[in-house]
Amino acid sequence: MVKSTLKIGCIADDFTGATDLANNLVRAGMRVVQTIGVPAAPLDTEADAVVVALKSRTLPAAEAIAQSLAALAWLQAQGAQQIYFKYCSTFDSTAAGNIGPVAEALMDALGTDFTIATPAFPDNQRTVFKGYLFVGDVLLSESGMRDHPLTPMRDANLVRVLQAQTRRKVGLIDHAVVAQGAAAITDRIASLRAEGVGLAVVDAVSNADLLRLGPALKAMPLVTAGSGVAIGLPANFGVAASDTASVLPAAQGLQAVVSGSCSLATNRQVQHFIASGRPARAIDPLQLAAYGDKAVADVLAWARPLLRDGPVLVYSTADAGAIQAVQGRLGAAEAGALVEHHLAAIARGLVAECGVRQLVVAGGETSGACVQALGVAQLKIGAQIDPGVPWCWAQSPAADNAGLHLTLKSGNFGTHDFFTKAFARL
Repeated sequence: MVKSTLKIGCIADDFTGATDLANNLVRAGMRVVQTIGVPAAPLDTEADAVVVALKSRTLPAAEAIAQSLAALAWLQAQGAQQIYFKYCSTFDSTAAGNIGPVAEALMDALGTDFTIATPAFPDNQRTVFKGYLFVGDVLLSESGMRDHPLTPMRDANLVRVLQAQTRRKVGLIDHAVVAQGAAAITDRIASLRAEGVGLAVVDAVSNADLLRLGPALKAMPLVTAGSGVAIGLPANFGVAASDTASVLPAAQGLQAVVSGSCSLATNRQVQHFIASGRPARAIDPLQLAAYGDKAVADVLAWARPLLRDGPVLVYSTADAGAIQAVQGRLGAAEAGALVEHHLAAIARGLVAECGVRQLVVAGGETSGACVQALGVAQLKIGAQIDPGVPWCWAQSPAADNAGLHLTLKSGNFGTHDFFTKAFARL
């Protein structure tokens, strides 16, 4: 084990969210390593921050807590000075959690009676005002997240959403306080603690708000947030922005996109890729249920000759009506697991059998399944493509342990031309 340089130890509840957080820390100058799951061995490289990527967002709360506490124990053993629990910028959760239950379990383990909560990420049009979460110009409850197949979000009031998930009292640090700066935020935190508040939702409508919040969190053992708050934390440790933190090995090999997200943003990206004239293959969950491995083999046979001429896209992305029809036939959980499993097999086949070495994966659950299928244990974080989405580099057994460039894109992130732009940026 190398001498610990670890400043921030992060626990992310899905794989795309982990790279989103790592991206913001790298942009602020930190050397960041992302692990896939909790490592079995000590950290063997110098890093300012480590992001442990879990696939816990939609697990039963008890399982999510157990995995998060295991990640915490490992990060503490590496000398992490501050813990950061990262969840989605759309606060994805169910009435039973997992944001509240995991946050409280981490608080108990760290012996702290207070932390903040804010998914604000203004660079990606996620803002919080008076405790309400906005996606672009509309409330969360009026956005595409209303019809998310696993975590439909139909209440934009984060104080109310979080209070339903936690036994601690939830309060608010509103925009009028945040606008006054770190000292006012610190005073508000002291007042809330005196009132018995254990978690406080924080307003933020701009990066300036997040930068004002950062210094007020310097001594806080636990921060819970989306990735946006990360831009204000490295300065607390004397770290300044630097391009050297994001350098990756040179790219090589063939290019492909695997998309399992059904968000509005990803639907637009799929349509743009198809309109650009590049080859695309839709995956029908009902065919997967009927033909399984043969369906995977058919996709790989289709892709193999086309890859020589540029990137191909394999997608299960569909609109809300199509998703509901499939769920009605197969069941919601069964349909999701079926698609994840087969897209992961396709991703592995594209790398192992077809020579793909530049792979874009869209969707949090899909990314988790694909990375696990590729046997990736650790990611080096590179330069940003769009806010919240960087290129990464990893060694994969599927690539004969050669280098593999990966992008794990949250379903809601990226411009309409993201799939085509990503390869040009690399």
